[in-house]
Amino acid sequence: MDWLKRIFGLDKPADAASAIAGKAAAAGIPPERVGLDGKYDESGLAKRVVLAFDETPDLADEDKLWVAQTGGKVVLKGKVSNQATLNKMVAIASKVHGATSVDTSQVTIG
Repeated sequence: MDWLKRIFGLDKPADAASAIAGKAAAAGIPPERVGLDGKYDESGLAKRVVLAFDETPDLADEDKLWVAQTGGKVVLKGKVSNQATLNKMVAIASKVHGATSVDTSQVTIG
């Protein structure tokens, strides 16, 4: 199972890259609220981070980790297998448009 399906119950949009890139600047929508379809979405940033995880070929789904957001802050919670994986996830999440920081205080390793 992929990240987007497990966490949000969604299938990956066929035009995800173009929707996010092309519509992220939609008038009046804060960057952290732009959804996968380019429209307003309360969890837009979290969904785009999860999609970025899905699109990273060498990042396996950590089935005990969840992704949320508080404004522009990406919040990772749960458990990951090792520190290297967590570091990679933080690097990916921090590059998603609209992310101002990544909180890992609720993540355990092991």
